[in-house]
Amino acid sequence: MKAAIYARVSSVGDRQDTTRQIRDLEKYASENSIDIVKSFEEHISGAKKTKDRPVLTECLDYCINNNVDILLISELSRLGRNVDDVLANVQLCKEHHLNVYFQKEQLSIFNSDGKEHPFLTIFIAVLGTCAEMERENIKYRLNSGKEKYIAEGGKVGRKAGWTKSDEKLQEQYASVIKQLKKGYPIRLVAKSEGVGVSTVQRMKKKFVDNVA
Repeated sequence: MKAAIYARVSSVGDRQDTTRQIRDLEKYASENSIDIVKSFEEHISGAKKTKDRPVLTECLDYCINNNVDILLISELSRLGRNVDDVLANVQLCKEHHLNVYFQKEQLSIFNSDGKEHPFLTIFIAVLGTCAEMERENIKYRLNSGKEKYIAEGGKVGRKAGWTKSDEKLQEQYASVIKQLKKGYPIRLVAKSEGVGVSTVQRMKKKFVDNVA
């Protein structure tokens, strides 16, 4: 059985990486006699839609066009945090008979007998809705705390004259730099990473064009 791995984290730099996800999925594949043919890694928010996530799009296209049997993902949230978008991806995989296995939830689109899992769609909808509600609650608490801090005289933003070191910039924009080195267009990188075009141009000039 041929399989691909898709791993995603939201942040760049050393704070998060995809190592654990890939390691755990490779172990699962080995224990189940599954052959990993390719792995895909992405540093981007799961709240972004599939069309704005170039690596996920590349992964799905690869699996469909190369007759991959199963796509291994560590957990449902790695595929996305928008319920409608996740369900659309699941439907796309169903239509092309591409199975997807979510390791944390121990669920897949198709069971071992080839039949669709009867509760997967309901599970995705319920779990995704709960996650969206929690994100809205967190956003509300953060905004409320920020407004209180400002009302009490606190100041937000960077101090005058403050600049980031090259090392910090490489950590913060690691995914931007990685995509630029792969030759992705500046505007596509900016859109997929949620940063300004000028920022991507600056990273390209500083860390890509100037590399011998």
